[in-house]
Amino acid sequence: MATKTAVYQWEGADRKGKRVKGELRAPSLVVAKAELRRQGITPLRIRKKAQPLFSAQKKGKVTAKDVAVLTRQLATMIGAGVPLVAAFDIMARGSDNPALANLLQTIKSDVEAGKSLSQALRRHPRLFDDLYCSIVHAGEQAGILEALLDKLATYKEKTESLKGKVKKALFYPTAILVVAFVITVVLLLYVIPQFESLFESFGGELPAATRFVLDLSAFFQAYWLWIFAGLFAAGYGFVHLKRSSQAFADALERWMLKVPVLGDIVRKAVIARFARTLSTMLAAGVPLVEGLASVADAAGNSLYRDAIRKIREEVATGRTLNMAMSQAGVFPTMVVQMVAIGEESGKLDAMLAKVAEFFEEEVDDAVAGLSTLIEPLIMAILGVLIGGLVVAMYLPIFKMGQAI
Repeated sequence: MATKTAVYQWEGADRKGKRVKGELRAPSLVVAKAELRRQGITPLRIRKKAQPLFSAQKKGKVTAKDVAVLTRQLATMIGAGVPLVAAFDIMARGSDNPALANLLQTIKSDVEAGKSLSQALRRHPRLFDDLYCSIVHAGEQAGILEALLDKLATYKEKTESLKGKVKKALFYPTAILVVAFVITVVLLLYVIPQFESLFESFGGELPAATRFVLDLSAFFQAYWLWIFAGLFAAGYGFVHLKRSSQAFADALERWMLKVPVLGDIVRKAVIARFARTLSTMLAAGVPLVEGLASVADAAGNSLYRDAIRKIREEVATGRTLNMAMSQAGVFPTMVVQMVAIGEESGKLDAMLAKVAEFFEEEVDDAVAGLSTLIEPLIMAILGVLIGGLVVAMYLPIFKMGQAI
C-alpha cells in the first residue's frame, strides 16, 4: 500500500548561501527536511501546504490507464538518459492525481533505498502484477529496461483499449434496455392512469389488450416501491455473488461466450489478449512455460484460463505449443497455424504480435458493426413495448369511432 504524503512549502539557502524556495512532497516533515539537506539546501522555513477543503481530486485513485501512461513516460525518460530516481521525481511532481503522486514517490524512495525497480513495484501488486514485474526484472537483468518498458507500455495501452471496446459493446444494448424500461414505467405510472378515467366514462367492455395494460398499470401503481426494491436487491445480489463466488463468476464468463454477437466479440478480445501477453513475455526473454502461467492469469475468461493452464502442462512435458493449443479446442485454426509457423521459424513472439494485431482489428470491426446491427433491434424493442402500450390505449377509442 502506498505511503501517504503531503506537499511542503519551504524556504532555505543553497550551498552558495543564495535564498531559494519551492515545494516538495514527502511523508513527513522530518523526511522533507532530510530531502532538502540531501539536495544541499539548508531549510530555514518549512510548513505543510494547506489543501483545499473541497477538491475533486482529493480522493483520487490510480487506474490501469494511469499505469499505462506511467509506463510510457518512464520508457521515454529512460530512453532520453534521465536517471530512474529523477524520472519518478519528475512524474510525481507533474501528476495532478494525489494517489498517483504518492505511488510514484513511494517507488522513488524504495529505489533510492537500494531496491531494484522490480522489487519496488512488487510492493503494489494491485497495480503491477507478476507479469509486469517479471518483465521489468528481465529488463534490469539484461540491461534492456528501456526496450522492455516500451513493450510493456504498448501491451498496457493495447490491453486497456481492448477492454474499453468490449465494455462499449456490452454497454450499448444494456443502455437501450434500461431506457426502454424507464419509458415503459413512466407510461404505466403517469400516462395510462389518465386514459383509465376517460374509459370509465365510455361504459361497455374494453378490449382484452387494453384491459391487460390497465391491470398492469394498476399493479405498478400499487407495488412500484416493492418492484424497484426487488430490482435493486437482485442487482446487488448479482454483483455480490459475482465478487464472492468464483464458481459463479466462472460460469458467467463461460455463458458470455455463448451470447450471440457479444460472445464473438469477447472471444476475439480474449484471444487478442492471450497473443499480446505471451508475445510481450517471450520478447522479454521469459521462458515459454513460465510465460504461459502469467498468460493464464491474465486471460480474463475462465474457459481460456483453464485451457491455457492445460496447454502449459503439456508444453512442460515437451509438447509443442501449437499441438497443445490444437488439442485444447478453444483457438481458431488460423491462430494455431500461425503459432506453428512462429515455432518453426524461431520468431514466435513476432508471430503472436501479428495474431494480436489481427484480432484487435477484428474486435474494432465487430464493435463498429454492432451499432449497425443493433439499430433494427432498438426499433423492434421500442415498437413492441412503447407502440404496444399506445395502441392498446387507443383501441377503445377506435372501437367507439367505428360504432358511431
